This record gives sequence, C-alpha cells and structure tokens, in this order.
Amino acid sequence: MFKGAGTALATPFTSTGELDLTVFEQLIEQQLAANIQALVVGGTTGEGSTLTNEEFETLLKTAVRVMAGRVPVIAGTGTNNTAQTIEKTQAAERLGADAAMLVTPYYNKTSQAGLVAHFTAVADAVSLPIMLYNVPSRTGVAISVETAVTLAKHPNIQAFKEASGDVSFMGELMTALPNDFAVFCGNDDQILPYMAWGAQGVISVLSNPYPAETQALAEALLANDYDTARRIQSDLMPVISALFSDVNPIPVKAALEEIGIAVGAPRLPLVRQSEAGHTHLLETMRSYKGVVG
Repeated sequence: MFKGAGTALATPFTSTGELDLTVFEQLIEQQLAANIQALVVGGTTGEGSTLTNEEFETLLKTAVRVMAGRVPVIAGTGTNNTAQTIEKTQAAERLGADAAMLVTPYYNKTSQAGLVAHFTAVADAVSLPIMLYNVPSRTGVAISVETAVTLAKHPNIQAFKEASGDVSFMGELMTALPNDFAVFCGNDDQILPYMAWGAQGVISVLSNPYPAETQALAEALLANDYDTARRIQSDLMPVISALFSDVNPIPVKAALEEIGIAVGAPRLPLVRQSEAGHTHLLETMRSYKGVVG
C-alpha cells in the first residue's frame, strides 16, 4: 500500500463552518513537498463523522485531483452501519481512492464474529484494498489477533492500522499475521516500537504540522537506523504530547493555524482548545528545534 509516513489529514473549515477547499489543497501540497507517502481523507483527524456524504465526496474528489497519483489516497469510509459503510466505500472506489480505511463499528459495537461479518461484507462489495482500523479508545471495541488473522485471508483486506496503544498486542499481531500483510502504527508516540516490531509505516496526526520530521523518523526505521530514530522520536515527544493534550483534532488544528495553514475550528461537538492548553501547545512548538532540514 505504502511505506513510510502517511498523514491523516485535518479537514479545513471556513469561519462559517463550510469546507475550505483552497486551504485543503494548500495542506496537500505542503504534505507532498515534505515527501509524505500517503494521505488519509475523512478519517478521525479529518472529522469524518461530522462530514455529510456530499462533503466527504467533495474532499475525496479534490484530493484525488490534486494528488494526481503522486501518493496513495486512503478514504476513511468506516461507520457503525454496515450498509452505509458499503455505500461510502463504493463511492470512494468510484471517485478514485486507492484504498479505504474502516474503523470498527462504534456505539452499537459488536462481537468478534460481528466484526468478521461486517468487514467481510464491505470487502466483498468492492475491489478496493481495505485497511482495518483498530482504535478501541474511540470505538469501544477492539479487533482481536484471531479476528485480524481471519480477516487477513480476504484478498481485499490488505492492511491494519493499529492504534490500541498496546505494544504487547502489536507484537502478538505481527507474529501472527502473514509477512506480506501491511501493518501501520496509529499512534505518534509509538512509531519507534511499532515499526521495530515490523510495521511498515505510520498513519500520523503529527505529520500535519511536521511532515518532514515524521517521514524522516519512518525512513530511519525502515533503514534500521535506530540511533537516528531514537533521536528523532525523543525530540518529538514533547510536541506529540502537546498535540494529544486534548481530543484530536483540536490541538492539531491549532498547530496548523500556528504555521500558517488556516484550517479553522473543529466542528461541534468539538470546540477550540482552552487558553491554557493553547498556550502550552504554542510554547512547545516554539521550543522545538527540529531534527531535519
């Protein structure tokens, strides 16, 4: 699918709450200039759960047009409604996405058997490569190792984004999955240990404001240069902590504003960062010296 750093793009909104496609294109070009290897549209960081179907399709069409095949476009199409997820994934395929990322069904949740049935139904309905997205802190349900192994047998299910935060689970997962099945880190503070276990990259929030640094970290790990990787990850940890000091994408949208990319406020029910949190974020960003360039 890709190797290295992929960015879970924030979605820019105007002051009146509409999509800002001009800023979205600016954000994409900033990412590509930094050698980011993939872009996710409409994921968690992109506030996909508050986008209308029309808005999602507009963002995806814009991304496909602007990227013009330069890097893969991964569409966040997962919902807690299997029929709706199928429709959204079929739309992503029709609009030119290179892959779809499916979160586990949230709120209504399900059993492991239900997860197999849900993901299989979507994978059967498209020819698009599917990435499973394991983020139980958001959804309340986790994909077990056994379920991941079962789903990996489906020809259209080709990748796994692991964001449980459990490094031991990551080790079990990497040991059990086929060697040709792609696994990606989903937590910026764990890029080093997850890629040391064999993940072939990261889908990152950090790389919205720091794409070059995130890609440099991933490249060092792909080259087994652990001294460089430890230095980069260590230097980035205060920034990562600040970017997750509130609910994602609240801090990262503030960080993008700080570097001149006017992505606007998050949509309700998310609100702007508190004054104290915002001050801490900006102080952390300004004290970060950078590790590349």
